[in-house]
Amino acid sequence: MLICILTGFSSGLPLYILISLVPAWLRSNSVDLKAIGLFALIQLPFTWKFIWSPLFDRFIPPLGRRRGWMLISQIALLFTIPLLGILQPQFDLSTIAATSVVIAFFSASQDIVLDAYRREILEDSELGIGNTIHVNAYKIAGLVPGSLSLILADHFAWPTVFAITSLFMLPGMLMTLLVKEPILLAGNPKTIKAAVVEPFKEFIERNGVKSALWTLAFIFFYKLGDSMATALATPFYLDMGFSKTEIGLIAKNAGLWPSVVGGLLGGIWMIKLGINRSLWLFGLVQMLAILGFAWLTTLDHSLMGLATVISIEAFGVGLGTAAFVAFIAQTTHPLYTATQFALFTSLAAVPRTFANATTGYLVEAFGWQAFFLFCFACAVPGMILLFKVAPWQNISD
Repeated sequence: MLICILTGFSSGLPLYILISLVPAWLRSNSVDLKAIGLFALIQLPFTWKFIWSPLFDRFIPPLGRRRGWMLISQIALLFTIPLLGILQPQFDLSTIAATSVVIAFFSASQDIVLDAYRREILEDSELGIGNTIHVNAYKIAGLVPGSLSLILADHFAWPTVFAITSLFMLPGMLMTLLVKEPILLAGNPKTIKAAVVEPFKEFIERNGVKSALWTLAFIFFYKLGDSMATALATPFYLDMGFSKTEIGLIAKNAGLWPSVVGGLLGGIWMIKLGINRSLWLFGLVQMLAILGFAWLTTLDHSLMGLATVISIEAFGVGLGTAAFVAFIAQTTHPLYTATQFALFTSLAAVPRTFANATTGYLVEAFGWQAFFLFCFACAVPGMILLFKVAPWQNISD
């Protein structure tokens, strides 16, 4: 479980740098919302990581199939993240975008190996609690770029902020050096073809093509609404008149801990409810919580209102994420965990990348309140697809 804490923290840090710290940095340097919204496209590697994930099964670096690739990606992140700080948003926007894509690539690569490693060291009876701990540590990692780094930015230059933030990759690197390589029960694939073809073939043939397509559509839509609603969260708080310190101390903490509590309670409640019913109930809370942001636009500068709305939304997302991750784990075949896990999580990242890229344009065109109402509507298709992939009356799960 301690290893799951460290894998979650190491996995979450670079992503939150891209979705929390970079937008705040750009907005504080007067970059417009349209450009910031388009920066969601830098996360493309997270949507395509299933393409190169078989390579991590096929080839084995010196430290081992899992530890070797983990260390390579972590070292790359440690030295790439500080490069952002030496760039100027007013003049180097294209270079910042390119550097961010590189960071996203190494972060997605680390995720592939960490997900596979976690699956291989956990017993089947430990998967639920292990993944819950990983996800919550993933969220806690957001405190660094989403809170500490923003507070530092009010007192230090941005190069110093990015350099300090990158040092939080060190605990994950230490974990990689200390842990043991998992035993290869089935051996690594002997050819690239075997590493690529077999996981996809098994998923399609399991219940047929139609069932596979319904499952993939659900994975895409279930988190679409809340993903879009939080895509420009930090610029939204800034536009509402909150300072970076207020965002760091109140907004980020008010969002983190309810999300963690929601995830833990979701994991406990799922034991009684089952995965299917949890997807229904938790998804409904997750969807309704989006409306709180629309309400927040009607308030004056209210720290209490900000904390309340974010806490409720984060709690709903925590519940929804717990059920969603459990669904993905249940859908993954144990023999093809690395590639199938990468496929499903890549698809789940598509809304965060492509749909979120339009958010800046939507806000500029319609305003914040109409934008959040639109996000609420985007959450509906995922709930409708539950009739196909997780019917309420099916309590066998």
